[in-house]
Amino acid sequence: MIQLIIGNKGDGKTKHLLDRVNSQIKTASGNIVYLDKSTKHMHELNNKVRLINMKDYPLKNSDEFIGFICGIISQDYDLEQIYLDSFLKIAHLEGEDITDALTQLSQISTQFKVDICISASVEEKDLPDFAKEQVIISC
Repeated sequence: MIQLIIGNKGDGKTKHLLDRVNSQIKTASGNIVYLDKSTKHMHELNNKVRLINMKDYPLKNSDEFIGFICGIISQDYDLEQIYLDSFLKIAHLEGEDITDALTQLSQISTQFKVDICISASVEEKDLPDFAKEQVIISC
C-alpha cells in the first residue's frame, strides 16, 4: 500500500511523516526504513528505525532510485514499512512527471507486501488520478 503526505514546501509534511513512523514502530512486527535527503532528523526518529541518507549514494535518476528501493527490499525479508521523505528530491523527480515512479512503487509495495509512505512537495491537483486516492494528509 502506498500512502501520500502532500503539500507545499514548508507546510509540515516531514513532521507528519516523523510522527507517523514513530507511532508505527510501537506496533510493527517487522523492520522499518526511513529514507531522507540528510541525517537532519536522525534524533527525531526512534532508534529502531533504520535511517538511510540518500546523499551517501550516487543515484542519478528515478530509475536508479526504484532499483535502490528494490535492493533494500531484497536484502530484508522482515521489512514491513518504508518512509520516503522529500520524495521528489531523493528520487530525482523534481520538475518531472511522477506517474511512472508512483506506479512502480505501488506495484513493488503490493508484490513484496511492504507499505510505503511518501512525503512530497506537490499539490493534489498535480497528482495523477490514481494517486489522489492514496493521499492521507494534505498540508
